[in-house]
Amino acid sequence: MSQNSYMCDASMHALDRKRPTRQRFFLVVILFIGISIAYLDRVNIAVIAANAGFLADMGIAGQPVKVGLMMSLFLGAYGISNVVLSPLGDYLGPRKAMVVAYVIICVSLLAGGMARTFGVLLATRVLLGVGEGLYYPMQNTFVKNWFPPKERGRANTAWLIGQSLAPAAAMPVFTYLVAAFSWESTFHFSFAVSLVPLVLLWFFTADSPHAHKRVNKEELEYIEANLAKEKGGSQDHAVKEPFLRLARTFASNYRFWMLLLILASNSILSWGVATWLPTYLNQERGFSWEAMGWISSLPFILGFVFKLAAGVIIDRTGRNAPVMALSSLLCAAGVYLGVTLEDNYTAAIVIAFGIGASSAQIPGIFTLLQRLVPKAAMSSAAGTMNGIAVGFGALSPVLIGLSISVTGNFGSALYFIMAIVLSGGVLATILSAQKL
Repeated sequence: MSQNSYMCDASMHALDRKRPTRQRFFLVVILFIGISIAYLDRVNIAVIAANAGFLADMGIAGQPVKVGLMMSLFLGAYGISNVVLSPLGDYLGPRKAMVVAYVIICVSLLAGGMARTFGVLLATRVLLGVGEGLYYPMQNTFVKNWFPPKERGRANTAWLIGQSLAPAAAMPVFTYLVAAFSWESTFHFSFAVSLVPLVLLWFFTADSPHAHKRVNKEELEYIEANLAKEKGGSQDHAVKEPFLRLARTFASNYRFWMLLLILASNSILSWGVATWLPTYLNQERGFSWEAMGWISSLPFILGFVFKLAAGVIIDRTGRNAPVMALSSLLCAAGVYLGVTLEDNYTAAIVIAFGIGASSAQIPGIFTLLQRLVPKAAMSSAAGTMNGIAVGFGALSPVLIGLSISVTGNFGSALYFIMAIVLSGGVLATILSAQKL
């Protein structure tokens, strides 16, 4: 090799070394996989609750309140663990906390597939709620640590769309598994795929860019320089402080509580309607088991589209609240029209549009939260907000079940939920007026 050729190659290698790595984008892919499988794990109950064999095995046929209890107990445990366990992320770091969470999730799924009594099944639902409640807030901590403010709208959307895509895929897959094998097979499948994020989190993530071996100097400088701008030139270093002191940094901010109530209204809708949607389509609208599977996936497919649009709009405009307000209005309109329409297919599509539109609120809520809360309190703030909001959502499935048992239809419960969604839209409108 000539000297000139050698020098040319050396120059090219030097240029390559100066090119920033893109590990933060690989990280968000892992976050997407993690949340996708977590959401897949929880929605099998919505499918098997419409299966006569499962209801007979558990001894709950003709008891809609008990059917709702399966999701409500999960959500209760999920909400409590969000609040109580989320500070672990501020002390252990998000990576270790998420690994522990997925170990708990895997144990719960393994036990769920072996459950032979309703009481044991309920216990596994509580355990699943504990694991997923610990897991969820850590996603926000990772985004806060790794992404500059101008990239967070799309970064949040990238993992949040897993909440839509996974159930969309899961509904027809679980429907097939139940029809071809048994309701237990949905637990076996969920357990197997849950091992994937466990491996990815342990071997390919780090709590911060500085601790990641594959992040080069250029990417690290880019991230740290932009994070410093967020605090006017000073790094927002995470400091281990008592939980109550951390809590004061966000609990004293009234906008935090407004965001929490908006998320609570969204949670009541999503967990109430989505939990009962397969049963509604099968029993009240008369769809076959096969049709019920793919129609139940529509709200999640549309939610994916709405979340993508929301993330792009938020990053381009720097505004969160207007997206949240419009989302609320579209959701209420879609659910109302869907309930009143007579044609079954048209009604199902319009209801799916309304539920999907509600998903646009989520990137706005968490992107604004990351803007309001310092890094040291991010896990605690996200866990507290999500936990309390899900606590409201936990009431929804069992209340809808109670309403069905009293009235014999879904109508009155859905009208009440629409009013809750619109109240969240009013709060988002107030935040819009504040240019947030």
